[in-house]
Amino acid sequence: MTQQTSLVDRFGRRVDYIRISVTDRCDLRCVYCMSEDVRFVPRSQLLTLEEIVRIGAAFVALGVRKIRITGGEPLTRKNVIQVFEQLGRIDQLRELTLTTNGTQLPHYAGALRSAGVKRINISIDSLQPTRFRAITRNGDITKTLAGIDAAIAAGFEPIKLNAVILKNRNHDEVLDLVGFALANGLDISFIEEMPLGIIGEHDRADAYYSSDRILSDLRERYEMIPTTETTGGPSRYYRIAGQQTRVGFISPHSHNFCDQCNRVRLTAEGRLLLCLGQEHSVDLRRVVRANPTDDHALHDAIIAAMQIKPKGHDFDLEAQPVIFRHMNTTGG
Repeated sequence: MTQQTSLVDRFGRRVDYIRISVTDRCDLRCVYCMSEDVRFVPRSQLLTLEEIVRIGAAFVALGVRKIRITGGEPLTRKNVIQVFEQLGRIDQLRELTLTTNGTQLPHYAGALRSAGVKRINISIDSLQPTRFRAITRNGDITKTLAGIDAAIAAGFEPIKLNAVILKNRNHDEVLDLVGFALANGLDISFIEEMPLGIIGEHDRADAYYSSDRILSDLRERYEMIPTTETTGGPSRYYRIAGQQTRVGFISPHSHNFCDQCNRVRLTAEGRLLLCLGQEHSVDLRRVVRANPTDDHALHDAIIAAMQIKPKGHDFDLEAQPVIFRHMNTTGG
């Protein structure tokens, strides 16, 4: 039985954050997230809810203090509230959070808050109904806006909006999106598109709009003050002078954050991904099913996995993706 209670990789980085995908399915079809002819993983291959909780608890026992539940759209998974309720009872877990597209929040916001979720991220890439539908392929902006209202009413604090910015698709909305965040007392992060999977909607190199260009656009209207604040992820934050709203930038291309990486990802079918942009992984589904009543093997597998965590990703917008899994399969 190992006595190790923290996870450190071979580069000296301490892993204290895991993003757990509970499903690759989603009620939207965002162009940067999945292919138009997406084929989802058969449900029989997904981790059970009990296995998700077991793996999450094992990570907490090994020093992880933040768990983010992701998808796909996590709230489309049947009975998923059980996962939040059970993980929320683990004393050593400091932070249980969620990334969602917001469409299901009118149904689940209260239950999530009761389960111990305090912070929440909601994805919204456009405030324009026609453009929102084009980016999501089938989305209704009113459902996401209703979800944001439900999150505010439930008392999540802070609530952060996430927006993936694409040149000539929505880059001209960054000021409007920040204005919306300010008007509603929300934080917002702008994300550079990550080249995962093959898509046909746009050329990623042509659609690339850097965080620096977004910041420059925002400075035309706002005084942007850099801060050292962090929420445990890769965002670099700025404050707008005289406002509480934080504006974050997740910049895998223009401001590589690999040297500070403190996180790993678990896919819905149980692959522990050691890097978003590499294929280094460990099959934890096999481990838990081979050892249904013994967590020692699970702990040992997680500890050993830290030794194959790579130094960083090799994202290249000019090349065909070397990572063929899409974002919905990876875990958003």
